[in-house]
Amino acid sequence: MHYVFTYIRKAIQNSASGSIQDNINIEYLTGLRFKIPLKAYQDKIVAVLSALDKKIELNIRINAELEAMAKTLYDYWFVQFDFPDANCKPYKTSGGKMVYNHALKREIPEGWSDKTLSQIANITMGQSPEGSSYNEEGVGTIFYQGSTDFGWLFPTTRQYTTAPSRMAKKGDILLSVRAPVGDMNIANTDCCIGRGLAALNSKTGSDGFLFYVMKYFKQIFDRRNSEGTTFGSITKNDLHSLTLAYPTADLLKKYDDVVTNYNKMIFERSLENREIISLRDWLLPMLMNGQVIVK
Repeated sequence: MHYVFTYIRKAIQNSASGSIQDNINIEYLTGLRFKIPLKAYQDKIVAVLSALDKKIELNIRINAELEAMAKTLYDYWFVQFDFPDANCKPYKTSGGKMVYNHALKREIPEGWSDKTLSQIANITMGQSPEGSSYNEEGVGTIFYQGSTDFGWLFPTTRQYTTAPSRMAKKGDILLSVRAPVGDMNIANTDCCIGRGLAALNSKTGSDGFLFYVMKYFKQIFDRRNSEGTTFGSITKNDLHSLTLAYPTADLLKKYDDVVTNYNKMIFERSLENREIISLRDWLLPMLMNGQVIVK
């Protein structure tokens, strides 16, 4: 019945399109008429659509596992400092030399340095265009105002602007700088970003490392929120001055090589899911009204 009700809901939305009424009353609902196929044929439709849904769910689970693996590796190497040493043993646990860093106010591995976010990333703070330039008809440049446009990995296009101001490039990290601060997506096309977002990319091409650096900062924001220090927003200066322990070039490359493969698989499955969801949503009304037939 899930797909039947989904079909009915979409049909109601379509039939009410352009109406000035804010709600739908019982009289309106009881007067609606729909073409519903016989139960046996409904089962065939369900078999097709549920197969697509299962593939979507599988991709989501695989992506979550891949992201968890990359995040765990980041925490293990760059937070706990137990990256593999010259003997392939965990560095800090095996007695690797640690040096006190005054900027970070803690010990970090010998040979590492402290960096600010602005030193390792190109950062573009969003700026909203004039509201009169917005449209939903696809005229102009894709525009993302804030995290309300975010999906699991890629944002959903709702608006366009004919007067773009600040731009993000395809592949940039889109960071929410207003509550919830720290949420992230990846720009899958060049786009205009509003004041609720910032766009980041690595100055050295280590975008995989940068992505999980920002995941780490997100954990800090969330922890401070839970402790009562609410992050309603983060300013340009706050963002630029975030500090981190920066690894040696060889270790950074090792991590990026691993995570780049993970991210490639995540991106491929995420793009595949967008296509499957689009196909499923197109198929549902076509199957229900008989324009497409299951044989």
